[in-house]
Amino acid sequence: MAAPTDQRIAVPIDDPNADTEWNDILRKHGVIPEKPPSPTPMIEEAILEGRRIAHENRLEGKELDELDALEDDEDEAFLEQYRQKRIQELNSLTKKSIHGTVYPISKPEYSREVTEASSNGPVFVNLTSSLGTNVESRVLSELWRKAAKEYGEIKFCEIRADKAIENYPDRNCPTILVYKNGDIVKQVVTLVTVGGVRMSMLDIDNLLVDVGAVSEKDMRVVKRKRDAEEAKEEQLMGKGIKSGNLRHATADDDDDDDDWD
Repeated sequence: MAAPTDQRIAVPIDDPNADTEWNDILRKHGVIPEKPPSPTPMIEEAILEGRRIAHENRLEGKELDELDALEDDEDEAFLEQYRQKRIQELNSLTKKSIHGTVYPISKPEYSREVTEASSNGPVFVNLTSSLGTNVESRVLSELWRKAAKEYGEIKFCEIRADKAIENYPDRNCPTILVYKNGDIVKQVVTLVTVGGVRMSMLDIDNLLVDVGAVSEKDMRVVKRKRDAEEAKEEQLMGKGIKSGNLRHATADDDDDDDDWD
């Protein structure tokens, strides 16, 4: 028979994480491990830090007219600081804006207009479909024109795929090629990974940021992202109001039915 000190005693434990006097005794004697620190303070600290950063950057991406509209709500010195920053950014973009349109190119021009030109900055090429029924190709061509106009400092080119690459399959159109320093650094075959026929300028922005053509803090990128987030919030609020009205109308109908009982 084992000695009393050799016998193992089953200690009742309901919830080892509960804050009870019994658990404190068990922790003290090493029967259960120490309770890990609560993540709540860290979560609250992260939320407060996120709010602080959002407040400090609340004017990022706003146009000059939007800043003017905030004269009654913001400190004048703080507002003027952002005005000057925005004016400098606009002046810088104007100086760099040497393109502003999509360059239609031919195969003999490809090396000069794309490969060699990419040593001066990224060049974005859209290999288009030869078929008018390719909806994705038409969508990208339209976005290409908008992007070229807005990002005038970046070179956007366009060429029919089968003219650039012999026997290039139309099912791979459109194809986006991004050149930097003579090499292809990004390739997107069809729009399936970038929104399909719903691809928007937000996706173009993401592509430009991804290859380093523009900064994620670029005023155009920030503004479009902010506008999209605000539009989404308004849409959700609208759905909430409609849902509330529907529930209210249903309740009224139920009340009317009761009147006939």
